[in-house]
Amino acid sequence: MKTKKFNNIELKESFDKIVNGNKKWVEEVAADTSGLFKELAKGQNPEILWIGCADSRVPANQVTSTLPGDIFVHRNIANMCNHTDMNMLSVLDYAVNVLKVKHVIVAGHYGCGGVAAALTNRQYGLIDNWLQHIKDVYRTHKVEIDNIADRTQKLNRLVELNVIEQVNNLCRTTIVQNAWKERDDLAIHGMVIDLATGEMIDLDVTTTSNEVLGEVFALVS
Repeated sequence: MKTKKFNNIELKESFDKIVNGNKKWVEEVAADTSGLFKELAKGQNPEILWIGCADSRVPANQVTSTLPGDIFVHRNIANMCNHTDMNMLSVLDYAVNVLKVKHVIVAGHYGCGGVAAALTNRQYGLIDNWLQHIKDVYRTHKVEIDNIADRTQKLNRLVELNVIEQVNNLCRTTIVQNAWKERDDLAIHGMVIDLATGEMIDLDVTTTSNEVLGEVFALVS
């Protein structure tokens, strides 16, 4: 396919910024003497699967001060873990059963645009169908959310409840439950990132077995 020149100068400049950034990265890789990148070229062995929001302000490695190769990442609008999402399930299955990660972190963040949009009756387009899952979280916790007067606090609480719900969804998957039958070193966590401070807040919903799921959800075979 023949390359077409940019007709918009600003568009070209923003693309050049990406290309030049990569050149700088290549130089840093070439100057590295730790052997990290040579090892990464051979394969990956992360201990963490990060299921986070697609928001540009919450990159997993920067938030956790980890290196390339440390975290296997899946991101979507509002860090959702839907049982019918084959993309998320495929990532989860590969991370748990092939990479053998030890921690799965659902990472939400305050100021999430997806959560804020779900708490309105406006139409945004195709994404409205995705936001229905967050609206279901609101429906489940409607009394609590509606009793919060402050808009910011209301949204922050829905962010937290959404993360908790996604942790529950992960724990109920056959992928995680079958892994728990074979190993005791897999934990599912729920965290929320405060954009203003960078702090990653533990919601204290860490789960390491299906014993807390209840009779209907804890699969036996």
